[in-house]
Amino acid sequence: MHPSNPLLAALHLASPALPVGGFAYSQGLEQAVEDRWVTNMEQAYIWIRDVLCLSLARQELPLWLACHRACRSGDWQTLRASNQSLFSLRETAEFRLESIQMGHSMAKLFKQWPHGQTLVELTDIEWVYPAAHAALSAVSGIEESMALTAYLWSWVENQAIAAVKIIPLGQIDGQTLLHRLKADIDHAMTIASDIHPDDIGSGAIGLAITSARHESQYSRLFRS
Repeated sequence: MHPSNPLLAALHLASPALPVGGFAYSQGLEQAVEDRWVTNMEQAYIWIRDVLCLSLARQELPLWLACHRACRSGDWQTLRASNQSLFSLRETAEFRLESIQMGHSMAKLFKQWPHGQTLVELTDIEWVYPAAHAALSAVSGIEESMALTAYLWSWVENQAIAAVKIIPLGQIDGQTLLHRLKADIDHAMTIASDIHPDDIGSGAIGLAITSARHESQYSRLFRS
């Protein structure tokens, strides 16, 4: 359960080279740009920060932590329940497609990772991405704070890259976004750590509507 270099394992799981398809999704940001809700770097920062701290931190991340802790203790029943909750809480068809597709892609990597065979044997689970990431981090011996930081950095980096492409922003603006969002990653992790999975909840109605509208956006670069 203890890799020789857990930092390298965490960086590997956060790498854009990991073949899970995260680059294909904007998580509603493309529609927000189309609707002129996000037109510059400041608005992009507010959008990404609010999704991170008002939606992910209060709903997805406590369940990510539950999955990680369940794997560390061998509590496969809790892992299954948390994985199902993550799927059930996806508000739109696009969000569900994204989570299932990325989860399936992550699960294909299990057999390559040390101790990943433990997860391969859980054949009854239809993995969603947050649960698959948390589970693989846990069985690989990556401590939860480091693993969650890597998970969120990957998410924030993908959002920043999407903003650079579709607003569009310059590369320096994209880097400025990432610098500003570092503190928000820490804040989101603090929020998530204080919320029990039984108390999760988010009212991100605008995000859900934006995602649903993106399903019929006339011209788009991203799948969601």
